[in-house]
Amino acid sequence: MKIRLYFDKGNLGRLAIAMILASVLYAGIGFSVWALLGFGALYFLIKSLKIELSGKLSWLWTGLMLVGSSFFTAYQVQYLLLDAELRAKITDTKMFLNVLCCLTVFLLVQACTNQAGLTCMISYLFLMILAGVNYFVYLFRGNEFIFSDLKSIQTGLSVAGNYEFVLDERAGYVILLGTLYVALARKLAVPRKKRIPMAIVCVSLAVLCGVYIGRETESYVTETWEQKGSYRNGYILNFVLSIRDCFIAEPEGYSEEAVRELEEKYDGTGESYVDDVEEQPTIIVIMSESYADLSVVGDFSTNMEVTPFYDSLTENTLKGYALSSVFGAKTPNSEWEFLTGNSMAFLPSGSVVYQQYISDTPTSLVSNLKNIGYTCVAMHPYYETGWSRNSVYPDMGFDEMYFIDDFDQSKMYREYITDQEFYEKIVERYESRKANEDLFIMGISMQNHGGYTEKYDNFNEEVRMLGLNYPDVNQYLSLVHESDKALEYLISYFEGVDEPVEIVFFGDHQPSLSSSFYPYLNRKGLSGLTLSELEDLYTVPFFIWTNYDSQEETMELTSINYLSTLALKRAGIALPAYNQFLADMMEVIPAINSRGYYSAADGKFYHVEDAAGEDAEWMKNYEILQYNSMFDSGGKSELFFPYIRQSGS
Repeated sequence: MKIRLYFDKGNLGRLAIAMILASVLYAGIGFSVWALLGFGALYFLIKSLKIELSGKLSWLWTGLMLVGSSFFTAYQVQYLLLDAELRAKITDTKMFLNVLCCLTVFLLVQACTNQAGLTCMISYLFLMILAGVNYFVYLFRGNEFIFSDLKSIQTGLSVAGNYEFVLDERAGYVILLGTLYVALARKLAVPRKKRIPMAIVCVSLAVLCGVYIGRETESYVTETWEQKGSYRNGYILNFVLSIRDCFIAEPEGYSEEAVRELEEKYDGTGESYVDDVEEQPTIIVIMSESYADLSVVGDFSTNMEVTPFYDSLTENTLKGYALSSVFGAKTPNSEWEFLTGNSMAFLPSGSVVYQQYISDTPTSLVSNLKNIGYTCVAMHPYYETGWSRNSVYPDMGFDEMYFIDDFDQSKMYREYITDQEFYEKIVERYESRKANEDLFIMGISMQNHGGYTEKYDNFNEEVRMLGLNYPDVNQYLSLVHESDKALEYLISYFEGVDEPVEIVFFGDHQPSLSSSFYPYLNRKGLSGLTLSELEDLYTVPFFIWTNYDSQEETMELTSINYLSTLALKRAGIALPAYNQFLADMMEVIPAINSRGYYSAADGKFYHVEDAAGEDAEWMKNYEILQYNSMFDSGGKSELFFPYIRQSGS
């Protein structure tokens, strides 16, 4: 190997351009001026190097570059994503597995390029861009970016403009170091070996790395809460584990016989589950975007009541709190749990059912109501491609779909259709119904969608916290206050109609707010929580209201997967077999979500895998039925999971 310095006037121009860009970065972030000067000196030095590598040792140079770059990349990713305290938490074993994951990428790219320098640039940039995406995704929603999010990228991009992109000091240093690394990689021109032998060796080594990683991580789980994926597994390894989660195995004890045994218990000969109403009511469901009662996490004071109408609603109302399976994002999972009665408890963390696991014949509240004569309408005042709803809704059986172009787009708060406009559209559709038309409307609002840091001329923030100033919290509470006004309009309208109407209302998840706000609420923040404290962050309010006489009732805790069963019972509609099962299960396990479940017998929360006794038996049967409905296409139970009957059948 020969290294020498040479002077090229062109390098001065390149240095000037690099320093201008670095200075812009410095002005925006404010890292150490010595880092800026050091970057300039090192960049010019690298550009002035001429490196000649011996052709006889090309295999050695290639190996050293790929292995060294894998270590550098893995540690750069960790440095970008975590502060020093969190970086220290990852074990040496897991950090080594992250290096192997990076090395696998480098080897596969080398098999294609046969140029070590080009391989290092491509692989490094690919992995750092992936980490950069995670950097911003975590900033926006408080969860890490995993493989299943790739299918959600269109939705994410559609709302990205509403968030503030901010780089911290570490990100600035990573960009500077990355620039130096790429400049050095371009100088390291390793003499090429024959392509086919190089490709065979690289692919073979990549396979060995993959097998080793797979065997060593059999007991590892994908982490998606906060930054646990990065400081427990390492980000690159955590992302690889999330790829593995796309493959769902049969639950223990699953068989055709197990499903048949459950069918025998719910074959229609048992309890009818009917309240006997004279006329089937119009059923209107409102899943309210980011609607939450933050007081379940901790007490705080505001200058006015946030939801005075919601708080006053008691007559003809079943009301309480429900566990959601998501926090801060992934609305469709709450929608799916409500419509199907299934639970995210048995699916990989971070997955989105609408984009990963939905079949073309999904049994749901839609298909069940359609089979008893309802016209089923979906309303969502945002883009139809969001979370693939434009393809999922027809499969579910919705007769009509209304998206953003069907709403008055002059009626917005910030950049989203107001709840008031949304509810007026629901009223309009109700008033245009045909004679004797049984109507089901599933509405998903958008008004309160995050983020909450930007200021807008078209939204006046009325609510503010007392004692502390969190601008994003004030904006969020003000939005919920406006939701409450719109909700009063909706209920007041249907109080005045003669035909029976049932309205189901619930929040999809809690909002993602300033991380420093949560220690004020619960004295702990977002980490180090007990399971019960963690579930507080997944708790949302709900009610089921009727404009006819029904029992006033308070339900301390349930979960979103049970709400459609509760709605059918309160509407006086006979429960389908699966809902009968859920109604019975609710007596033993009144609430379940992706984080755990509440045991009625013990009066406490447990992780699903820790269930014992009767709890475990119900959980096992629930998982068996859910797997049957979602993944056993050839053996799906016609009793539990019938699809839409054809006309005249």
